[in-house]
Amino acid sequence: MTDTSSPALSLDEARALVESGFDRAVADLSSLVAIPGIAWESFDPAHLERSAEAVAALARDAGFESVEIHRASLSAGEAGGEKTVTGGPAVVASIPAPEGAPTVLLYAHHDVQPPQDRALWDTEPFEATERGGRLYGRGTADDKAGVMLHISAVRNLVKHFGGRLPVGVTLFVEGEEEAGSPTFRAFLEEHREKLRADAIVVADSSNWVVGTPALTTSLRGLVDGTVTVRVAEHASHSGMFGGPVLDALTVLGRVIASFHDDDGAVAVAGLHQNEGETGLDYAEADFARDAGLLETSRLAGTGSLTGRLWNKPALSVIGIDAPAVAVASNTLLSEASAKVSLRIAPGQDPAAAMDALARHVEELDVFGAEIRFHPGEQGQPFSTKTDEPFAKAALAALTEGFGTQAVEMGMGGSIPFIADLKQVYPEAEILVTGVEDPDTRAHSANESLDLGDFKSAILAETLLLARAAEVR
Repeated sequence: MTDTSSPALSLDEARALVESGFDRAVADLSSLVAIPGIAWESFDPAHLERSAEAVAALARDAGFESVEIHRASLSAGEAGGEKTVTGGPAVVASIPAPEGAPTVLLYAHHDVQPPQDRALWDTEPFEATERGGRLYGRGTADDKAGVMLHISAVRNLVKHFGGRLPVGVTLFVEGEEEAGSPTFRAFLEEHREKLRADAIVVADSSNWVVGTPALTTSLRGLVDGTVTVRVAEHASHSGMFGGPVLDALTVLGRVIASFHDDDGAVAVAGLHQNEGETGLDYAEADFARDAGLLETSRLAGTGSLTGRLWNKPALSVIGIDAPAVAVASNTLLSEASAKVSLRIAPGQDPAAAMDALARHVEELDVFGAEIRFHPGEQGQPFSTKTDEPFAKAALAALTEGFGTQAVEMGMGGSIPFIADLKQVYPEAEILVTGVEDPDTRAHSANESLDLGDFKSAILAETLLLARAAEVR
């Protein structure tokens, strides 16, 4: 249970702390947004280093007693390649717990997605711009807002309690999440004791809608791979051979069409689906607007919308190797490939899902073409219950912080590293929170953060940390 009869920090006191420090939080967030720290090999790593140094400086200023930047490495064999992989710079900072008090680990990541096509942005991607109560820019929400959520909450505690907090706090800000966290598990193993905690707050998710906070209780897992179609030894003239010969892209199109039934539901046999109601409803008109669908577009699948998003698989084609239209010639391609991404429902084993996808592809017969599946990455789904002490405390803090009853929700997205956290720290409660909302557009152009929700989230986390020592 959570005892709040004599809270260490009242709601009014916490609200005053948040109000007094909010302008600074937004300014610091804007400074972080200005650093284009991208963990992909094709981008300048110096920016990622600057980003880590900036987070470390903020942690020191917030009152953390120990602040370090670490990197993990994978040998060539572990990385599945020919060279050693060195991870992105991660910031680890701590304030030790008083005797008998719990420790809370606060996770976020400072690396961001590439900006993509500048022409699609209404503002400069790496220049935080406030407009209509939202802050626009790459990383304003995913996940530099998560970084500043943690930093701001600890600032508030240090200001209120002085040098001795009622709870231990460890900050872990990763620097390679958007690149798939390749060295995450190795990092946990190397710093297992330093990161050990009673509860882990992962600030990398979303709220239900603007103004309504949520604790994310389930996430879909992820597997991906490449489908390659080969129809001939070499390309040929479309006029001389077209008709009797179907080109590789046409055959690939038929392969892709086999992934879904007439309702648009995934038609790959052997994939897990969770039935039953989610407890929350998402109006189709709202969903279509949030997704930016054309007015003529119809939604795919059957059942409740939240059920389709959270509890059923989803398969997407995310890339195709093909000649660009501008340079296309009248040639029958002999080979074509597509990368596919499969979100899997909670309860699904990723290896079994990968096998099911491979089996589906390789059992197809499309005019005798050679069709192969090359497996890629895989990540575990996540689900948790909310009847544990810290989860109850988090829901209560979110409700107080936002002034609206917090909800429990699933997410269609994936955070594969959470499975590593569960395996390395099975005794810790994992609380998945965040500051995003349906209009955040994370990973897309015009990413943004609702500033009202950002303030409320800081208030909620301040309350949760201040009262964590009372959790039993």
